[in-house]
Amino acid sequence: MSETPNLLSSEELDALAQSAGSAVGAGEAGYNVGAVVRKHDLAAEDSTLGVNTASLDMINERFIRLFRLGMLEMLRTSPRMNPGRVRILRFGDYLKGLRAPLSVNVVRMQPLRGHAMVVIDPDVVFSSLDSFFGGFGKGVGQLPPGRLFTPTETRIIHMILQTFFRAQKEAWAPIAATEFEPVSSEINPQFAQIADESDLVVLSRFEPDSAAQSPGGFIDMVIPYVSLKPVRDMLRSRVQTADGDEASDRAWRDQLDDAVSDASVELRAVLGRIPLNLHDLRDMKPGDVLPFRPAEHALAVVNDTPAFEVSVGTLGTQMAVQILAALTPPNSDRSPQ
Repeated sequence: MSETPNLLSSEELDALAQSAGSAVGAGEAGYNVGAVVRKHDLAAEDSTLGVNTASLDMINERFIRLFRLGMLEMLRTSPRMNPGRVRILRFGDYLKGLRAPLSVNVVRMQPLRGHAMVVIDPDVVFSSLDSFFGGFGKGVGQLPPGRLFTPTETRIIHMILQTFFRAQKEAWAPIAATEFEPVSSEINPQFAQIADESDLVVLSRFEPDSAAQSPGGFIDMVIPYVSLKPVRDMLRSRVQTADGDEASDRAWRDQLDDAVSDASVELRAVLGRIPLNLHDLRDMKPGDVLPFRPAEHALAVVNDTPAFEVSVGTLGTQMAVQILAALTPPNSDRSPQ
């Protein structure tokens, strides 16, 4: 077998080895050694794209008002709860801050993909239970980790969830028509895996008012970040704060039209105009005559705006005008003088 000839001579190889050794000794082991390297995970989500948390804050503000009214009607108690700022965090980080037992409810939120989670603190459950049976809404201390909810407490949780779902549905109505369907319930949040620990979730927490005398507790609404992507375009725009639909808007326009139609206006018939400067006006004396050529038609003016071309005449013993044509109002935009 013939040996492959070297592309470099022995002298060139020695020179390269010598230069490499001197470079290492001088601390110059390679190129771009001063470049800054930042780790990038292609599988990681970017929480800065797509979801407008300000819109979610507005939805939560509207939800809490509806939720208070619903709780007052169903459970005879109106919790003094306020929404906190919407947060985007890792699902694993969220689970670290929870301690069993909790009422952990996995729900399907149509038309969003995947599952969401509603977490109710036991203090909210027991204060609602106490108020429902005529008490003062007292909460409960720390429960043992394995303590299960009794059938009565489970029924109260079900009532809270029904009120919660109705309020959420109305609060989300300007964005999307949503439907909530319970899937499962747990007391340990570790068993409710709606996302991987490294996935992002959107957390909406509702806590008691700091000035309220009611016990503590919280209600969390946890939605996977990827579930909100189908509605992110609508979340980028400002959320409507009204509940109007096409029928109510039409009724509002009709009422506004009726109210405006009853307004009184003054109509003047302008027969003609005579241009006159201040000097001539000052020198005028009784008996002076100002000749002018009247226009073919007079103008009916409303609030200094020509509205109609009219013909001036009489009707019986009274002066009258006959409308000949409607005039388009001139552009109201005026350049500054």
